[in-house]
Amino acid sequence: MPERLELLRLWLGSQTAITGIDAGTIEPASGDASFRRYFRVWAGQNSYIVMDAPPEQEDCRPFVQVAHMLADSGVNVPRIFSTDLEHGFLLLGDLGSATYLQQLNGEIDPDTLYQPAITALVSMQSGCRPGLDRLPSYDRALLMQEMALFKDWLLAAHLDISLTSQESEKLQECFEYLCASALGEESVFVHRDYHSRNLMWCEQPPGVLDFQDAVRGPLTYDLVSLLKDCYLSWPRERVLGWIADYRRQASKQGIPLPRSAEFLHHFDLMGVQRHLKASGIFARLWHRDGKSSYLGDIPRTLKHIIEVGSGEPKLVFLQTLIRERILPALEIAAS
Repeated sequence: MPERLELLRLWLGSQTAITGIDAGTIEPASGDASFRRYFRVWAGQNSYIVMDAPPEQEDCRPFVQVAHMLADSGVNVPRIFSTDLEHGFLLLGDLGSATYLQQLNGEIDPDTLYQPAITALVSMQSGCRPGLDRLPSYDRALLMQEMALFKDWLLAAHLDISLTSQESEKLQECFEYLCASALGEESVFVHRDYHSRNLMWCEQPPGVLDFQDAVRGPLTYDLVSLLKDCYLSWPRERVLGWIADYRRQASKQGIPLPRSAEFLHHFDLMGVQRHLKASGIFARLWHRDGKSSYLGDIPRTLKHIIEVGSGEPKLVFLQTLIRERILPALEIAAS
């Protein structure tokens, strides 16, 4: 979109919030799974991030609203220096380029990253309580719409897997079960993508990005995003330790928590819902948007589902479908 890039350069040249911005230094900063693009620009020795969100596809207003909510809660989010909501341009502070994912693929102790991330999550959930009514609800329609992505894009579009009417009915029963569990949880602020690609290792870790789709929804959702990451896998015992840390901190902040066993049950079921959604989105990114880089993350994402413990009869059909048909089909598709 060369015309849009030129429009962005002209807008940067007109900014007075930051003096000395050199629009000629603009360079790509990161990609995105949406239509948004991010650029880094310099003013002397200081760098800034420019968000380009075409208004016909993206709305910057939720980003601005949620950024203020999180900043007021003490969460480290990009500072907003200037906005042009009509054209979809935002000039933001730069939290650097070191993502949690990059750090965790190195030799750093994971606790060094996860402990501050859990603290920031508790700050989001406790500090944003007064503004919850301003956020959309993570309701039944949205939960079911997300899980339909699994059937429509991963099974049908990507793997050409057709289900019989009886199999479709069993899958729908699973969706209903997961939805009921999510709706039965305490409602809190939900980032919706609180994971290693959107957390930055910076001066005040974590720097939190990509929060514009925040909603009012299930207590365990963001903890699942963090600890059952689509891009990483951790031993169950380590995950349980981090969950215990979260529960200690959340309890101190007055966040209502069910008993440990019930909380863990909701956590696991919430993970299944999220991973169904994510696997469908990864397939859609390829077939609709031509972005193939997420295809390799689908097997790991689905393995999170089949690793959920026994004693869940409503998940047996789904886990068998993934183990016996979907994972083998993905191996063939990747070969």
